[in-house]
Amino acid sequence: MITRFHRLATVAGTVLAVPLAQAAEPPPGPAITPAADTDSAAPLPDGGAGAIFVTARRRSESAQDVPLSISVVDAATIGNTGSFNVSRLQQLQPTLQFYSSNPRNSAINIRGIGAPFGLTNDGIEQGVGIYVDQVYYNRVAAATLDFVDIDQIEVLRGPQGTLYGKNTTAGAINITTRPPSFDFEGRAEISLGNLGFKQAKASVSGPLSDEVAVRIGLSTTDRRGTIHNVATNQWVNGLDTIGLRGALLWKATDRLSFTLSGDYNLQDAPCCAQIYARVGTTQRPLARQYAALAAAFGYAPPSTNAFDRVTDLDADLRARNELGGVSLRAEWDVGAGSFTSVSAYRYWDWQPSNDRDFTGLPVTVKSQNPTQQKQWTQEFRYAQEGKHFDFVIGAFGFYQEIRTSGSQVQGSAASRWLINPNNPLSADPTVLDGLTAINDIRLDNTSLALFGQLGWKVTDRLQIQPGIRLNYDKKKGLYSSVVTNGDGQSVTYAGSQTDSRIAAQYAVLAPQYFEPRFSDWNLSYDLTLSYDLAPDIMAYATYARSFKSGGVNLNGVPSDTSGNPILAAGTVKPEKVDHFEIGLKSQFWDRRATLNLSGFWTEIRDFQANVTNGQLGVLRGYLANADKVRVRGIEADFNVRPSDRFTAYANGAFTDHEYVKFTDAPCPPELAGGTTAGAGQSPSAPGTPGGISPANCDISGQWLPGISRWAFSFGAEYNHPVNLLGREGEMYLGYDGSYRSRFSSNASRSAYTDIEGYALSNVRFGFRTGEGFNLYGWVRNLFDKYYFEQLAVTSGNTGLISGQPGDPRTYGLTIATRF
Repeated sequence: MITRFHRLATVAGTVLAVPLAQAAEPPPGPAITPAADTDSAAPLPDGGAGAIFVTARRRSESAQDVPLSISVVDAATIGNTGSFNVSRLQQLQPTLQFYSSNPRNSAINIRGIGAPFGLTNDGIEQGVGIYVDQVYYNRVAAATLDFVDIDQIEVLRGPQGTLYGKNTTAGAINITTRPPSFDFEGRAEISLGNLGFKQAKASVSGPLSDEVAVRIGLSTTDRRGTIHNVATNQWVNGLDTIGLRGALLWKATDRLSFTLSGDYNLQDAPCCAQIYARVGTTQRPLARQYAALAAAFGYAPPSTNAFDRVTDLDADLRARNELGGVSLRAEWDVGAGSFTSVSAYRYWDWQPSNDRDFTGLPVTVKSQNPTQQKQWTQEFRYAQEGKHFDFVIGAFGFYQEIRTSGSQVQGSAASRWLINPNNPLSADPTVLDGLTAINDIRLDNTSLALFGQLGWKVTDRLQIQPGIRLNYDKKKGLYSSVVTNGDGQSVTYAGSQTDSRIAAQYAVLAPQYFEPRFSDWNLSYDLTLSYDLAPDIMAYATYARSFKSGGVNLNGVPSDTSGNPILAAGTVKPEKVDHFEIGLKSQFWDRRATLNLSGFWTEIRDFQANVTNGQLGVLRGYLANADKVRVRGIEADFNVRPSDRFTAYANGAFTDHEYVKFTDAPCPPELAGGTTAGAGQSPSAPGTPGGISPANCDISGQWLPGISRWAFSFGAEYNHPVNLLGREGEMYLGYDGSYRSRFSSNASRSAYTDIEGYALSNVRFGFRTGEGFNLYGWVRNLFDKYYFEQLAVTSGNTGLISGQPGDPRTYGLTIATRF
């Protein structure tokens, strides 16, 4: 009844649940559809029906039987496609988006929603939950790390809250690692490639006694950076990660088991450079825009073509990202059901250093927000299955502490770059040189919930599934920024200053202190109806009313005319989500083909949007509520395996998205900057370059950021039996492609930050045997496509746009074995 008595094994690319005692490793076959909404179940080699088993509803069942949009990627697909982290996984999943300028400033979206686009704000929740072995990971920075000893990954689309510990309004990524085995087993894999790519993976498992089994896994990746920093003669934006995971299983009785797990992950590559991408015109005076400012210093970037992959950033770059934790899972058969307890502790240690002027000039010489987080979670669930009814009820508790000690320091070029050249102070480097902000940021975050879901089998074909969740959230924050100048003097409100130097300094870095508070109850619920139209065809419809917790602003807020923080901006209202979905799941041709369709319509009121204030020289994101956004679309996932020799898949999504109403949004750079002249100066007259531009803009009807209207993934694999190196096996050739159309890379759409659509192609060719030996060569980005992952508006409205070029063509060789 409960999943601890099963393990997942790959048979010809099909994930099966088999009794633990019978879990011998079978011969690997062609990789199943990489995330072909596999809901799809590829057939067994003999043409019999196989099934992909998932735990999306907290019990083991065929994905085709789950009335939910869910994509499944097994371990073989992850390895064959080189999808060893979430960033790479998104190429296999059209409706999964991952954006990261560094591990802290990362976001995962499903169907385009989940987290505000831009700088991370610790005071809000993610809309997409990450679960590893049923443990909730609150820090999205975990998504930048390598997968360690993964068995399979389920991507659940749509609100998840009536079955999962933490409420998530956009979806969840449910990761399952390989469990300890009572049969001795091991596996090892080594990859080498260009750019100095080196990757090693290994795991071993076996019994310590008749009741105790252990498993240990390791993954390490290293690669030279893709950007050359001519200022430091260093390659940056590389890979340098190590991950360790261990698990101990104790079967105390036939009905009771405990699993103790622990993991440690470290990422410490020279990172993360955002480089010159382009320049656009803003509303600032021409003398205050990038071309004139650069000319004043006689400065030019080493290249104005981002795909030359060079930069001259002069500040130290660092992105040390450390995560780890322990968990204890107890599973107990009680009466006709099963009881599960999941207790976990996790920590995160973030040690960054950034260049936030995005040039080789000493404008901002230090910008960093080192952060330490601790979180504790406890979940209890009881599940029972019956002939006509099944149910899951649970309780979840979450507590988190975040402590950030940040700093920003201006350099010798800051005065000329940040103060209006009409002000004589702009010619005095000492005015801003050494200007320093020391930030103390804190958050105590508590979340408690009761949840449950009922399944009623009304007939053999019709099932009704209601769910409900009661949630309480409480957040207590603190934001303190103390500013001193190069002489050690405190910088105070400029309105009370007769000292023009202090006034100029205040215009660049302003001190601020406030303690935001938020607490609220909310009730979420959903209802799903499913009907079996035929033995292998199921239709379903879902309505979900969900909430994303309100939050507190912990990146600073705007100030009033007296220099006091606007406390009303210190908190953000909860998002209110109405989600509608219909779907069809089908298999045909003796279950050799799967076609799944879904249509969805999601409306969010009080959408939490990340904005940037107009304070000169400050890159400070804070949150505000957009009145209403809408995301709606159609998804299709097709998977076919006409023979043991050939598999193919094609997945596609059309997503229509817009701000339905957002009348006080931040303006795009084309319209921004006119109201912010240099320190001590007034804006130019309206209608002239640098004239008064609106403080806010109405962007109703415009695109949401990060969403392509069209997205596809597709591929195929062919294999042929051969005898090679004295081994019976098969040669295989595989192709995986993806495409996404144009999308906006700014909270308010701008012509300067639209990213053009692009297609990527990956291939692999190799030889494998039934005993687990696999040797193959691979090429990613086969045609060396130039594309941007992100474009960003830099601080100060100078018109400079920074960007992150996607990886160039990479290639290498992998050898793997099982024993």
